[in-house]
Amino acid sequence: MSATPPESMTPVSEDLLVQRLRARDEAAMTLFYDKYSAALYGVILRIVKKEEIAEDVLQESLVKIWHSFHTYDAGKGRLFTWVLNVSRNLAIDKIRSRQYRVGSRTQPIEESAALRQAASPTFRPEHIGLQDMTNKLNPEQKQVIDLLYFGGFTQSEVAEELNLPLGTVKTRARAAIKVLAKLIR
Repeated sequence: MSATPPESMTPVSEDLLVQRLRARDEAAMTLFYDKYSAALYGVILRIVKKEEIAEDVLQESLVKIWHSFHTYDAGKGRLFTWVLNVSRNLAIDKIRSRQYRVGSRTQPIEESAALRQAASPTFRPEHIGLQDMTNKLNPEQKQVIDLLYFGGFTQSEVAEELNLPLGTVKTRARAAIKVLAKLIR
């Protein structure tokens, strides 16, 4: 009595896998996942550095591979090379995205290096009230200062976020700093 292993346990040649994927065989996608997902996940994780983001990018990659499989040209390279490039490009797109950059600026306090470092000898406790002083700025200046200094944005990012010309952001920041300098004295 010989038992046949389940399809996902049977090795499938790359050529057969490509044929089945071109035919939109959903079972072939399961085989594809079993064969390549671990390697793709490893590459993605090295790029994005966070497991939950790597899982999301892997999922996006699989969806993109499924929907754009008709563009794969076996004459230009192996299937693995093509899917690796698709996944790598999505991972790079993710770390270049505004959402990723803004999200990576903040981290839970438990992960912060600040907990493991002694206070700098130049630390002056009177600086703690600086954010309260920004409440004395006009709303436009406060908005710019909050994004620049407490939100970690660059001037260009503030201009994009607030849909303002870069020169306007710089002018408001400069004016706000002058006001704050007078308040500190």
